[in-house]
Order: sequence, then C-alpha cells, then structure tokens
Amino acid sequence: MINQLKTIVLLGGLTALVVGIGSMLAPGSATLLLGLALLFNLGTYFFSDRLVLRMNRARPVGPSDEPGLHAMTAELAARAGIPMPRLYLMDDPSPNAFATGRNPAHGVVAVTTGLLQLMSARQIKGVVAHEIAHITHRDILVASLAAALASMVSWVAQMFQFAAIFGGGSSDEDAPSPLAMLALAIVAPIAAMLVQLGISRSREYLADDLGARLTGDPESLASALERLALGAQRIPAQVQPATASLFIVNPLAGGGALMNLLSTHPPIAERVRRLRAMAARGGSVAVA
Repeated sequence: MINQLKTIVLLGGLTALVVGIGSMLAPGSATLLLGLALLFNLGTYFFSDRLVLRMNRARPVGPSDEPGLHAMTAELAARAGIPMPRLYLMDDPSPNAFATGRNPAHGVVAVTTGLLQLMSARQIKGVVAHEIAHITHRDILVASLAAALASMVSWVAQMFQFAAIFGGGSSDEDAPSPLAMLALAIVAPIAAMLVQLGISRSREYLADDLGARLTGDPESLASALERLALGAQRIPAQVQPATASLFIVNPLAGGGALMNLLSTHPPIAERVRRLRAMAARGGSVAVA
C-alpha cells in the first residue's frame, strides 16, 4: 500500500513539474506540450513489446520446447488471475528475465538461457512469479506514463535552454531571466529522472511482494535475486542498455554509490531483506 501511494505521489510530482515549467515558458503552453509528449509515447506504449523483444533477439518458446517453464507459468498466471503470458527465450548466458506487454491480455515473459541453466526450478519459479506480478500490476502502463512525463520535462527544458541562449533580450518584464531559464533547463531533467527512478524502484518492491505471494515461497525469490546479482557481475550480459530497466536485476551491474543512486532497481540486499522478513513472519503468504 505504501509503495502504491508512493507511485501515485511521484507520478503526481512529475505531472506538476511538466505543467509548472510549461506555464513558465509560455502561459497556456503546458497542456499542448503534455499532449504532444503523450501522443509520442502512445506509439511506444502499443508497440514497445515487439520492439523490446526484437532488440534483445528474443524468440518465442512453445510448450514442447520448455514444458516445465510453460506449466510453471500457466500455474502462476492462474493464481494471479491473468491470461497465460507468451513466453520468449533470449540466447544470453547471463541469468535474467523481464516482462512486457501493455496489459495482461498482451503479457510477455522473457527469460535468458542462462536463467534456465544456472537456476534451480524453485528459483526460476520465483523469478517468473515476479515477472507475472509486473504484468498483473500493469507496470508497463505506469512506466510508459512516467516516461512520457519525463520526456515532456526534457523537451520543455530544451526549449528553456534555447530561449535562454537566443532570446535573452526579451523586454517582457514578466518573463523569467535568461539565467533562471538556463538553470531550470539543467535542473528539471535531473529532477524528472530522479522521480522516474523512484517510480521504477517502487514497482520492483511491489512485484517482489506479489511474486512471493503467488508462490507462497518468499525464499525462492530471495535466493534467486542473490544468484541473479552474482551472475550479472560475473557473466557479461548481451542486452541493449536501453532495455536494462525492464530486467528483474540490472544486467549492467557495476559502479559505486553514485551508480546505485541512479539505478532503476532497488538494492538487491534490501529486496532480499524484505523477502526474508516476509518468510520469517511465517504462515501462508500465498494469494487466495
């Protein structure tokens, strides 16, 4: 509930940022600029699944190819109350997985060959449950909305930058100073990025929680996350950097505190701690 509320607050903050800087640029322009950004991202929303799968060279997997994976996914989807997602396989030795699709009816779960080769059946089930949780929560919709608003902020900031450089001689006393416009052009995209990262992290915690409830086994996902993080560090991933935020763990692992701050994923240690705390509470955590 707290993470859901945090997502709503962060999306509201992004929206306010868009409207605010748009209004500063020109009265009445914010609605037009926001509409253009949403229109641009609408195409991405409807076709992002095909694009992401193609970028990662994922191929469809039939029941005869991976019967165990299909049976496991069908069971978890039934527990979540969504249609069976389509399954895709990426030829990548680094263990990982992601979900895409604009709604449960168009859900896709993609896993790497490394995931199937290096993880136990119990751990794979925990990973698949996490990805089904993303589909159940319609996280692709949330991510698309956040991306649209963040893009809008960047566009408006660029307009401020050009206006500050080339339009500094305006005689309008109500217009912001060129220095203030230039400062806003620098700060606004950073603020939008941090808000977008906050949304992404909140959705990961929610997917961990529901994934653990779908299996009734929080430890399966906790141990899977630890092994996934180790695999990401030791085995170079063959993924497109632009799609890294979709994966269950960041496939481009590395960097220090600054990289952790700017990561789209919460710290693995904190995710594992929460899952093991859920397991320690005992009793059934399965979805009814």
